[in-house]
Amino acid sequence: MIGKLKGLIDAFGDDFVHIDVGGVVYEAFCSSKTLQGLPQVGHAAVVHVEMIVREDMIRLYGFATEAEKVWFNTLMTVQGVGARVALSILSTLSAAELSSAIALQDKAMIGRANGVGPKLAIRIVTELKGKVPALGGIDAGVLGLQAALGEGVARGNVADAVSALSNLGYSSAQASAAVARVVGKEGEDTATEKLIRLGLRELSS
Repeated sequence: MIGKLKGLIDAFGDDFVHIDVGGVVYEAFCSSKTLQGLPQVGHAAVVHVEMIVREDMIRLYGFATEAEKVWFNTLMTVQGVGARVALSILSTLSAAELSSAIALQDKAMIGRANGVGPKLAIRIVTELKGKVPALGGIDAGVLGLQAALGEGVARGNVADAVSALSNLGYSSAQASAAVARVVGKEGEDTATEKLIRLGLRELSS
């Protein structure tokens, strides 16, 4: 099995990269976020790899971080999510955003990815509830608050503050993360108005 490639960028395609490792050029299919983060042709790069072997093919999938690789494999445990759809989701959402979407049961956020219809988005957030990888890319305190919001058991002041920030145009993930940071500093009993004010400060910093 190939777990990681260290070499020089040889070429780019629409959805893949060629990496020259000691004269052997490997092709790895990647999310658009990973491709955008790689250096130019001729420069050194490290790509985490998942190798999928089937009867009719052997294909490498490349990731910028271990968290993205873990999410790729986690997403593919959901019925109807293959490698192409998993990469589409990872092209749309970062590991942290994906963690937030699952915790918040935000099917609309998942549904932004190409190839993910409403039914599949619901299946993803439902089946992966409580299964966010340890390398999900999000602070445990933020994740805990988001899970409480997704399950409808968050304290009223916290839920109201997140709702108010969302109404101002921030995504539910951004709003909940900002409020979670405020709660971590000020405590859960902080008044809604103060949570909103300090949350806005967090979002603008």
